Amino acid sequence: MNLHEYQGKELLNSFGVRIQRGIVANNHKKAVEAAKQLTAETGTGWWVVKAQIHAGGRGKGGGVKLAKNLQEVETISENIIGMMLKTPQTPPQGKKVNQVLIAEDVYYPGDSEPEEYYMSVLLNRATGRNMIMYSTEGGMDIETVAEKTPHLIFTEEIDPLLGLMPFQARKIAFNLGLSGAALKEMIKFVTSLYTAFVKSDSSLFEINPVLKTSDDKILAVDSKVTLDDNALFRHKDLATLRDLREENEIEVEANAAGLNYVDLDGNVGCMVNGAGLAMSTMDLIKQSGGEPANFLDVGGTADAKRVETAFRIILKDPNVKAILVNIFGGIVRCDRVAQGVIDAYKNMGDAIKVPIIVRLQGTNAIEAKELIDASGLDVISATEFQEAADKVQEVLA
Repeated sequence: MNLHEYQGKELLNSFGVRIQRGIVANNHKKAVEAAKQLTAETGTGWWVVKAQIHAGGRGKGGGVKLAKNLQEVETISENIIGMMLKTPQTPPQGKKVNQVLIAEDVYYPGDSEPEEYYMSVLLNRATGRNMIMYSTEGGMDIETVAEKTPHLIFTEEIDPLLGLMPFQARKIAFNLGLSGAALKEMIKFVTSLYTAFVKSDSSLFEINPVLKTSDDKILAVDSKVTLDDNALFRHKDLATLRDLREENEIEVEANAAGLNYVDLDGNVGCMVNGAGLAMSTMDLIKQSGGEPANFLDVGGTADAKRVETAFRIILKDPNVKAILVNIFGGIVRCDRVAQGVIDAYKNMGDAIKVPIIVRLQGTNAIEAKELIDASGLDVISATEFQEAADKVQEVLA
């Protein structure tokens, strides 16, 4: 589950991580009030207006602007709120901006120049350990840094039993070239950041940039936080932060129906039981000349109601030209699934306008094929994997 920047910052701040302070607003009038309040609390004279969407690269798309007076705060906010913001991480049509964060100016003059760093906390799946990835090249796409100057990216792996050790926090600060007050601030920042990551059961923290201000404070100017969905039962307060407006509508509906669904860009919808079989089915579709339109695992209870719900969700995608149902009858009998497909097909009437290939294998597979063949419906049955691939190829030709 992704959080907005302002939500991520609030989470970090609750664990003692210093942040760039800000107030969220959903219209230009409230944005001006937020700017006034921020000035009263922090003394800031300039403000940063930031679009709040679940995507990076907002500045490149025109979603982050500096306002030097209240009139600019109002004008910029009015222009950003409601716009379809396009970044390298949004769909082609962009994402609608529903709110902006009015943030304090932290690039003020002082004894030294502000410096930007990159820092993230994530799981290294190769070693099964959390790691802190960091670089002196803050404010840039980390992919670009990795490609052009990989020697400027450092990593620190954390022993799961010991946690982040003090010497590791000091090592990170030294590698970033810090000394004096800034070094002590960075040690505190890294320690608090890792504590927040572990305590919130997150799967990703990305702070880009981490800023050393001109008076040697270390703070998070941005935040990208992804929480582990599987751990939200332990964090009821964090679960309420979910913004469904930022998520795929079809995926939200599928999740509410208890279906594991991921929307893709292809032309062949697939309905499968089991994640492993679903991945194999997507390979099968690709091999047959098609492109998978989704990942959909209906689970072990593929009855008529569940199958009908899955059909309706798949058919919400206008790019779907065919549907492949690939079920292995282990926990659930194939003939029961076949009857579910037939009942769902009849209930939906004319809603199904694309060919459906049904491959049922396992318990009572023969009886299931007989049911499909005798139904009189426009459903193509298959028994073997290759046979199903050939059928998909035929209907797409």
